[in-house]
Amino acid sequence: MKIIVCILRYVLIFLVLLLVYVLIAIALSYIPVNRNLTAQKGEIPIYILTNGVHTDIVTPYSNHIWQWDQWLDLSLLHVPKASSQWVSFGWGDKGFYLQTPKWKDLKLSVALKAALHLSESVIHVTYYDTLTLSDSCKIMYITEEQYLDLCEYIRDSFATQNQLPIFIPTNQNYGDSDVFYEAVGSYSIFYTCNTWANNALKKAGQKACLFTLFDKGIFYHYQN
Repeated sequence: MKIIVCILRYVLIFLVLLLVYVLIAIALSYIPVNRNLTAQKGEIPIYILTNGVHTDIVTPYSNHIWQWDQWLDLSLLHVPKASSQWVSFGWGDKGFYLQTPKWKDLKLSVALKAALHLSESVIHVTYYDTLTLSDSCKIMYITEEQYLDLCEYIRDSFATQNQLPIFIPTNQNYGDSDVFYEAVGSYSIFYTCNTWANNALKKAGQKACLFTLFDKGIFYHYQN
């Protein structure tokens, strides 16, 4: 009986600490960084997207600064495309991305593996011809230097073999225009897909949260 009480006590302490951590993380997501961008505004458009779980960073597929067509192969799509205007990137836990397109699909086993660093990470790449602005799709304009920093950050998140990204053949894509690649880094309750995206915005000198675990934290700073 004493052993059961002791176990329950430790479980309760863990849950309380987890709740405190989540509340602190939510509070930190309301603290902005790079708030004053008027002097830094550039001409290159990028977007942030969310599906309600994952935040994606969207860039031009190819321009005079960075050519993703030399890195990513459109022929790997389920329905191959000849060209694309935009490409989005989302980093995260392999189980979350491949098995949890929406929160309602979340399984306890997937959540535990992700929280405890027991799963690999991937990059979700999606191609778009057009994008429509909405509450879940925001645009910003950045300088050439900021754009270069952003693309280098994204590129360095890919796991590589022979200096090329490692493609993941799967039938769990979200549609006909997305693919998955192996990624570097580990997902955890301290570093989520949205933390990665938030750090990408920081790297590009854009508005971001001091820290966030959730997409809501990022999009809060782009309400206007």
